[in-house]
Amino acid sequence: MTTNTQTNLSTPVTETLNRHVSVRAFQNKPVSDEMLNAILAAARRSPTSSNMQTYSIVVVRDPETKKQLSVLAGNQQHIIDCDVFLGFCADINRLGIAIEMHGEALAKSLETTLVSSVDAALVGMSAQIAAESFGLGAVMIGGMRNHPQEAAELLGFPQGVYIVYGMSLGWPAWDDVPPQKPRLPAELVIHRERYSQNDPRPLIREYDEALADYYGEQNRNQHRAAWSGPIARRLNSPRRPFLKATLEKMGFNLD
Repeated sequence: MTTNTQTNLSTPVTETLNRHVSVRAFQNKPVSDEMLNAILAAARRSPTSSNMQTYSIVVVRDPETKKQLSVLAGNQQHIIDCDVFLGFCADINRLGIAIEMHGEALAKSLETTLVSSVDAALVGMSAQIAAESFGLGAVMIGGMRNHPQEAAELLGFPQGVYIVYGMSLGWPAWDDVPPQKPRLPAELVIHRERYSQNDPRPLIREYDEALADYYGEQNRNQHRAAWSGPIARRLNSPRRPFLKATLEKMGFNLD
């Protein structure tokens, strides 16, 4: 693979990031409250737009609740198997209450929806980095948006809160954790000064081959167009077309 961003410079943070792999297999070993609290405290220092802090984190350990969340996410077994499930939520409910304390009303807009969703994404990424720095493993779960209203009811959300994604967290069962996937060539995602207008198809094909080789080493049958093929099949029609109407019913504005 072509890369032009490698460097000999490193810190504990970059080393943690460079070791990242999604973990879906966990040991039957608890994550201590002390460690979890340290992870959450670090995550709460994440950047947040105008200090609005428009996110909430729901911590779930109860086996029955995790089982129900697994069903909502498409029967993902690792939600059941992990010791801790974290739900990272966009939260404008608290924002509205703070504004009402001053006799005003929250003007909901696409901007507030984006800000709260970005806040949730940032705090979740920070939580994952912090967790991995302790030796834990995690995987983010976008499937929680399959049934956002049902997830909200299960977790007791008020209006103005939706789960952007979840995270399975626990001690990795390393024998069942795959090696790192190759990433897209740096030239495709890093642009210097201006967005590159070079034809991306040669590098996409190069990545298709590298990813196919990766899957082949694990004896996973895969077409040679191992990235662009699944992307084409996955995104040739709208994903979760119900989401706009559902989020609007849940108190968000997408106009």
